[in-house]
Amino acid sequence: MSTLHSLAMEARGIRAELGSVEVLHNISVGFSAGRWTSIVGPNGAGKSTLLKVLAHLLPHAGEVALLGQPLATLRARDRAQQLAWLGQNESSADDLVAYDVAMLGRLPYQPWLAPPSEADHAAVERAMRATHAWDWRERALGQLSGGERQRVLLARALAVEAQVLLMDEPLANLDPPHQTDWLLMVRELVAGGKTVISVLHEISFALHADDMVVMADGRVTHHGACGDLNTHRALEQVFSQRIAVHQLAGQWVALPNI
Repeated sequence: MSTLHSLAMEARGIRAELGSVEVLHNISVGFSAGRWTSIVGPNGAGKSTLLKVLAHLLPHAGEVALLGQPLATLRARDRAQQLAWLGQNESSADDLVAYDVAMLGRLPYQPWLAPPSEADHAAVERAMRATHAWDWRERALGQLSGGERQRVLLARALAVEAQVLLMDEPLANLDPPHQTDWLLMVRELVAGGKTVISVLHEISFALHADDMVVMADGRVTHHGACGDLNTHRALEQVFSQRIAVHQLAGQWVALPNI
């Protein structure tokens, strides 16, 4: 397992285009193993694009390394076992039951056409219980609310039991209690040695992470610890001083600056 101070992922000289327009400009950034890093910034900053590059989902110039190895050189199965992905607005067939959707996370471990193993079933149950989705495991995805679907998709990502988890807007459609559940779950994953990299619009939740990457206009403007005052100043600046970071009840929160 990677040590606390080693890099779980590293991006070097990343450039990426969307529709022939360059949206990431020579980004180099490392993500420490065994820590949670939140990526924040205004709309159009390139946050989700960077996360998709890290997930090997977008063509790009430059190199991404996963656990010390060039991501592009890894076999697809090895990459899928070590790196789990939860994207924005992901969908699955509405007629699939929730349990089968979560089981998709175990495909990297299953031989071709082989049925799920006991280990696969155990991993799916752990994941669905962790996301409080176990009670509707036999319900079709099309019968679930937006928040319930999101928790099933999160269970699919957790079922991979990967060393690194990439999550793009994981709090979408979750009500406040389940947003808190997600936060506690991430802290538990990190305590167990996993690495979490998330894009969040909920700045106060993002400040609960260990580290923060601040982005604007396709570039990283700051990378530091969430408790560092320099990080707070960079965060306020990238949002044009429209928010201010304060300490409230022992926690850092971002409040409207009005």
